[in-house]
Amino acid sequence: METLLQDIRYGLRILWKSPGFTVVAVLTLALGIGANTAIFSLVNGILLVPLPYSNPQQLVSVTGTYPRGGFVAMRQQVRTMDVATYAEGHEFNLTGVGEPVRLTGTLVSAELFSVLGARPALGRAFYPGEDAAGQDNYVILSHSLWQQRFGSDPSIVGRAIEIEGMSRQVLGIMPTEFRFPSAKTQMWVPLHIDPSNAISSWATDYMPVVGRLRGGSTLDQARAEIQMFQSHVGELFPFRMPKEWNAEVSVVPLQSNMVTDVRTRLFMLLGAVVLILLIACVNVANLMLSRAATREKEISIRSALGAGRNRIARQLLTESVVLASLGGLLGLAFAAAGISLLKFAMPANTPRLMDVHLDWRVLAFTLGLSVLTGLIFGLAPAFQSSRTVLAEPLKSGGRGATLSVSQRLRSSLATAEVGFAALLIIAAGLLIRSFWALTHVNPGFQAEHIITARITPNESFCSDTERCLTFYRSLLDQVQASPGVSGAAVVNTLPLGGRVAKRSVSIENFVSPTGGMVSPLFWMNTVSPEYFHVMNVPLLSGRSFSTAEMSGNPPVAIVNAETARRFWLGQDAIGKHIRLLGEMNWRTVVGITADVRAFNLQRTIPDYMRGTLYLPLSSTSTLEDRRVPSEMTIAVRTNSDESQTGAMLQRIVAGLNHDVPVSEVRTMNAVLSEAVSTPASTTSLFVTFAGLALVLGMVGIYGVLAFLVSKRTREIGIRIALGAQRSDVMWLVLKEGAKFAAVGIALGLAGAFVVTRWLSSELYGVSPSDPLTYGGVALVMGLISMLACYVPARRAMRVDPLIALRYE
Repeated sequence: METLLQDIRYGLRILWKSPGFTVVAVLTLALGIGANTAIFSLVNGILLVPLPYSNPQQLVSVTGTYPRGGFVAMRQQVRTMDVATYAEGHEFNLTGVGEPVRLTGTLVSAELFSVLGARPALGRAFYPGEDAAGQDNYVILSHSLWQQRFGSDPSIVGRAIEIEGMSRQVLGIMPTEFRFPSAKTQMWVPLHIDPSNAISSWATDYMPVVGRLRGGSTLDQARAEIQMFQSHVGELFPFRMPKEWNAEVSVVPLQSNMVTDVRTRLFMLLGAVVLILLIACVNVANLMLSRAATREKEISIRSALGAGRNRIARQLLTESVVLASLGGLLGLAFAAAGISLLKFAMPANTPRLMDVHLDWRVLAFTLGLSVLTGLIFGLAPAFQSSRTVLAEPLKSGGRGATLSVSQRLRSSLATAEVGFAALLIIAAGLLIRSFWALTHVNPGFQAEHIITARITPNESFCSDTERCLTFYRSLLDQVQASPGVSGAAVVNTLPLGGRVAKRSVSIENFVSPTGGMVSPLFWMNTVSPEYFHVMNVPLLSGRSFSTAEMSGNPPVAIVNAETARRFWLGQDAIGKHIRLLGEMNWRTVVGITADVRAFNLQRTIPDYMRGTLYLPLSSTSTLEDRRVPSEMTIAVRTNSDESQTGAMLQRIVAGLNHDVPVSEVRTMNAVLSEAVSTPASTTSLFVTFAGLALVLGMVGIYGVLAFLVSKRTREIGIRIALGAQRSDVMWLVLKEGAKFAAVGIALGLAGAFVVTRWLSSELYGVSPSDPLTYGGVALVMGLISMLACYVPARRAMRVDPLIALRYE
């Protein structure tokens, strides 16, 4: 410890005497360590920190989804775990407390809170059985909703509030940190299990299942039991289920399942910042090697006074670790600011994003990374300096040597630096090309001059079909008559809006070639007649809906081109018949539309659905219990801005029904932007990292060549004195830079060819081995490398042979 403290004190004095070197090295390391700390904070908060529930290691998730009836059967039959289910993304009107407001809620089974081991901060959770029809008039509020809407009034517990026109008793208030299944949830409502309603029990809300392993049960036992349950649950359905439904169902830890969609993206970002840290280490190692050349006499004197190679190496490594520790301290400050930027840049739906912060794990990671970094970039200089020959540096005539082992090592490090930078820039280039392709996808509609808003009457209001239809007809009539409006329509699932309405259907005379999918699942859109005109969705054949068909007679439907090809290949789909599960009458297909990217920009509908169906807004456009959908989105084609259109809608809706909230007023262009927010955030982060890597890489090339020129001043002077042209001297230096730049770029291309395979899940419309990207990056890297070489080359060109030889 005594010699260690001595080495630390000496190292700090040496760094203090070289402020320029210290500042550059510390800033370089701080960028690398800070970027790694910030990204590790994401990995830590999202992937590593245990879930904030009681005994989180016992919590599991079933990988399949089940309807209410399937869950009830699972709850009765499964013995290895206690199970619960939830349906996220439901919305409810809160009225009677100021202005009506639309809230995001989650339907939950009564056992959810007990399974998670979560208790309300005030009041109680649901008791068993309080999710059954007729016994479920309860609600639990989030802490934020309680504060914002009820002024943190504790007396609200036990009182009734109006939700969707129904009186529900507030049972409890959850703690601030409870955010299951996501931070968007503002209330939890019982599931409403009604075995007598076959549609709601078996055809809607296919939900995820969570569980808690019972005492003595293992994960493997739970997997075996759930697979056994899956083998016979299909017999309970009132219709035939396809064989592939939940065919590979399993049980996994809940935390692992919650972050499945984001894990790959986080590891990609972590890999990118690791490359930046390696580049920073190489840069500092080159700085240390250059500085070691000026300390050769010091090292030789130490050797002459009896210091062994190990002692010298230890001193130099201690200096490196001290330098890295200073970089780590500054990197923590960078990371603290970076975490805020990352939270802003990451998509809002990123799971557990609110749990990301600097904690003891992150601090321990930064400490360990700083020490490791110091050892990595300090090894090469320590090894080189400890091999210093005793006599040579003490001679006065041993100057002006050409390429030494140290110089070759510096060149090798610069080559590695270029290679790392090229790899990262190729990854960024692929993501840029993918993002470009995604933003230029034809969504199937025209977004310009369209403003949308959610119009959501209470379900009790829309239980009267004619009253609900009259409300929407009056709304559309008044909006279309407003100044500046060229068209208005309503739809239950706005394209790319994040909402899904699905229904199993029967197709007349259709026989599946595989023997499955007797009742395929369709994406179901309920629209007013003007919808296709307002959204500019092309009709490929047939016609749109007529106003008369809003009565429901005759029953008609429209399908998209993808559905027509899948089920009536080689036939005319116009005139074919289709029927929703639970309906008695067949619907006639009267039109075929172009494909609309409804789910996301990569695909029209989710993989588990087989078709897209449009129904006219009428008394027969049913979702669950033969009523008009109460939640609709109005699309208005207008030249007005959002605020004017929003105010106009608020005024018209309030005149029709003052209890109906108007929410989510936004342009269709904003909807499109939100649809690409995840790839946009990933691409922007990679571009930032790639830019940083490029700057560090070019600084490395410049540093190596600048040092090379300074060490070869005498040689260059002699060459010029003997008649060498200035252009020859420039080419001599450029050739050196081009050599290791070319090798580095080649190594980077080869590495990228292997590594970018991991990017394939994040790419759209571009191959991981896209030749245009690879060629473009190689060309750009080559040009920038030559620019980095140009400044030292010009300096070499201007060497005065008399001054150089006199100095030598």
